[in-house]
Amino acid sequence: MPIFTQKLPLTEILEQVENAASPVTCRATDYSFGWEVKAHAHTKHQLAYAVHGVLGVRTEMGYWVIPPSRALWMPAGTVHAVRCIGEVHMRSLFVRQDAAPGLMDTCCVVGVSTLLRELIRAAADVTHPYKADSRDGRLMRLVLDELHALPVLPLHLPMPTDARALRICQALEQQPDDPSTLADWAERLSVDVKTIQRLFAAQTGMTFGRWRQQARLLRALELIASGAKIIDVAMALGYESPGAFATMFKKQFGLAPSQFFEVSESNS
Repeated sequence: MPIFTQKLPLTEILEQVENAASPVTCRATDYSFGWEVKAHAHTKHQLAYAVHGVLGVRTEMGYWVIPPSRALWMPAGTVHAVRCIGEVHMRSLFVRQDAAPGLMDTCCVVGVSTLLRELIRAAADVTHPYKADSRDGRLMRLVLDELHALPVLPLHLPMPTDARALRICQALEQQPDDPSTLADWAERLSVDVKTIQRLFAAQTGMTFGRWRQQARLLRALELIASGAKIIDVAMALGYESPGAFATMFKKQFGLAPSQFFEVSESNS
């Protein structure tokens, strides 16, 4: 399999994106395994979609993992850094802020329908600028219609701002199989258990247990995408057996771990 790399510097890519006059543009970029894009922002909305591979995106709000058949919606001005998990073929839609009022105003992972997937593929071949009443113009208007109907998916890991809760989260990101309880963390940080509970609820919208499970789920997606065996993933995340891990995974995503990327790749 060939390895694809981004040949243009980030500053030049950003300049091209910002200078495009069309209401909607699509950029095709292929990245090699492990490629990282430093933190940056756009004045346009962005839908980041990988037709192959998995994206890890970090913003001030938290961390997202985006497998094929999903995409990340980022409102204009969102500062974000990207990490490629495996070889990634990325297709990004950029939408001028005045072109589509009413689109989502927060970052979120969304489902990509078969129709939108094909529209994105077609949009990558559109020559700019295009006329509004041309075939390309109508295609891009249909893209905007589809963006208004994107289903939001639970692939976000919100990060707290409180230093104590953040320390817990960063430790669990580094060691997701850590079995420490809230009582254990409270003792280490010299705070009350209820204080930690309040911090997680207020700053992440999740309980401590739910946050840890979400962190493990997103790490599982990264490991599976990198080719790890299900049994190794289960052990790395602290589950007693592959069956226990598979049950949790299917409850969250509706598919067994072994099926998840098969379905995603067949839709890409």
